Amino acid sequence: MSGGGRLRIGLADDNVGFCRVLQEFFESMSEMKVAAVAHDGPTALEMVRNVDLDALLLDIILPKLDGFAVLEKTRELPKRPRIIVFSAFCNEEMTKRAIALGADYFIVKPFALEILAQRIKEICGRGEENPPGYIRDEVELEKQVSGILQRLQIPPHYKGYAYLRTAILLCIKDPTLINEATRRLYPKIAKEFNSTRQRVERAMRFAIETAWSRAKVEDLHDLMGYTVDERKGKPTNICFIAQIADKIQLERKMSFKH
Repeated sequence: MSGGGRLRIGLADDNVGFCRVLQEFFESMSEMKVAAVAHDGPTALEMVRNVDLDALLLDIILPKLDGFAVLEKTRELPKRPRIIVFSAFCNEEMTKRAIALGADYFIVKPFALEILAQRIKEICGRGEENPPGYIRDEVELEKQVSGILQRLQIPPHYKGYAYLRTAILLCIKDPTLINEATRRLYPKIAKEFNSTRQRVERAMRFAIETAWSRAKVEDLHDLMGYTVDERKGKPTNICFIAQIADKIQLERKMSFKH
């Protein structure tokens, strides 16, 4: 494993184009680089056995040998890299199984590359010092946000889903962003997803409209509260993001008290 040099990353994903995007992103950074790439399970397993890696980015859905099998087989190795598992599909059981098999972090596709890079640095000990349990707490937070969006019937493959999820997470950590959405929040998301502010806004709007047409009325009232008003129509992007961010912050404060 690397000492103070660039972190050596292994990629295991059957999507060649996605791997190319990740390679270009990491090569542009001074702190990490891609050391090896695999597009199926057996090759990923050989990569972990034979290549000196600091972190492995592992998709659950792989040909020949899935990500769970790779996790299970790498447990037998005397030394293995930190492992970040990702998947376009996510439920609580899948996350629990990946963590139980030794994954250090679980992230849902699509995700912002900057957030992925930050997670890699954190689990490899290169990020800022965080209290014990920080990574696990981050996983729980992301699961909570994803769960709310899915309960509102926003399909995970929509770009607006990824943008809203990222916006909510950012505003939970920095509430001042919600007051400067046009100047700071939208541009930040656009940069992370290689998009534009206008496209981010439009995709969010479409995702929210989808929620209002598909979600159960009781779920809308439970999750969005006073913002659900037929006379007012659908909430703005900012109102939607702020309401969910506030709800999660309140729930987390209440849980910490108990």
